[in-house]
Amino acid sequence: MEQRSEAAKHRTGGDGRSVFDRFVEFAHHTVSRAPFFVVCAGIVALWLISVPLWTDLKTWQAAIHTVGSVFTLLVVVLLENASRRASESSHEKLNVMAEAIAALLESSARDDPELRAAAERLRDAVGLEERH
Repeated sequence: MEQRSEAAKHRTGGDGRSVFDRFVEFAHHTVSRAPFFVVCAGIVALWLISVPLWTDLKTWQAAIHTVGSVFTLLVVVLLENASRRASESSHEKLNVMAEAIAALLESSARDDPELRAAAERLRDAVGLEERH
């Protein structure tokens, strides 16, 4: 029976992502585009223009700093989550490719001990036996 990687199982089994995972992907897609930057720049411009509306300059500064800090924290957490998932996906793809190369080397290494040793070193380098 054919063994499938975790990534392949998820890919063929449909979209098993949680609502949070879909939200993170949407947020990552939105935040990494130029329109989001334009909206942020517009908010800063509106904040600068609003100086006359505030009676206390310290309150005016505290307002943007508080909103900016909270927003920055949330966006950084979402982007880190997206980055972690992208990294895990890349590692899974590289591991599957290394496993395929090692299997190819082993199938060709019946008469070549150097090739067999290279396949073993490849498997040891990526730790395929420990994960499977």
